[in-house]
Amino acid sequence: MPKRILQGVVVSDKQDKTVIVSVERQVMHPVYKKFVKKSKRFAAHDENNQFKVGDVVSIQESRPYSKTKTWTVIVDNA
Repeated sequence: MPKRILQGVVVSDKQDKTVIVSVERQVMHPVYKKFVKKSKRFAAHDENNQFKVGDVVSIQESRPYSKTKTWTVIVDNA
């Protein structure tokens, strides 16, 4: 089964070897039929601490690094 790949913006880089990536998507509201923006934050592994706040990155599912960190930063799209 292929691993999921998501694209988002780094919103926090304060932790060691970890960045918080905010991924935004659009879903249609079931009653009003308008598109609504929804966002979710993922903790992703950044081995070299190379990504900073504001960078656009792609993250990929990976093995669990900790209780909440199960994603890895794979590419810098900036």
